[in-house]
Order: sequence, then C-alpha cells, then structure tokens
Amino acid sequence: QVQLVESGGGSVQVGDSLRLSCVAPTLTFNNYVISWFRQSPGKEREFVASITRGFDITKYAASVEGRFTISRDNSKNTAYLQMNNLKSEDTGVYSCAAVFMSSLRSSPSREPVGYRYWGQGTQVTVSS
Repeated sequence: QVQLVESGGGSVQVGDSLRLSCVAPTLTFNNYVISWFRQSPGKEREFVASITRGFDITKYAASVEGRFTISRDNSKNTAYLQMNNLKSEDTGVYSCAAVFMSSLRSSPSREPVGYRYWGQGTQVTVSS
C-alpha cells in the first residue's frame, strides 16, 4: 500500500540543519535508486539528489552541492537526506522517489516523470 514514507521535516532558521528520512516498508529496497525532489509554491518540482543502488554514487543539484548529503541503509530500507547550512530558498515540500534500475552504478533521471514510487512529502520551512 504505502511504498515510501518521509519524515524529519520542520521549521528552522537560516544556517540550521535537518535530516530527512525515507522508509520503504514494502519494496525490495536494494533494487531501486533513490532520489529526493522538492517543490515550492509556484515552481515545478525540482531534483535535489540521488543515490545509486550500490557503490554510493551520488548526484546533487547545483543549488545544494556541498550542503546536502544523500545516503542509504539497505538493511533498514531507508534513505536519508542530511541538509546543512539551510537557506530560505530551500523551503518546500521534500519528497522521496524510487525507480528500478538494473545496474548498481546507474544514476536516475533528474526529471520527476518516470519515477515509479513517491512518498507523501515532508514540509521544510527555512526562515530568515
């Protein structure tokens, strides 16, 4: 039923940190690459970060490079997004998405279309 569940969002100030979690209770987790997206009012959903099935190959949007870190623990069916030095521009609803990949090394598309599973999203609000 519920494929992905995000948690860890909240309201913080500029410069603070948050760690988001994405749990996949029913998926064979290691078969999927995981990405984080975010969406603000009036904007299209945008790619934030991704991590491959294996070898911990990560990709980041330029706007979060050096501040955010994506990781995963396949034994816990969980992916994480550590967000440091948050900016007001980081405000939005953060969603976890999963798509099957046959390769341990392949990174997914940065476009939202094509992802098979999505979480409900968790709100992140960064105030000046």
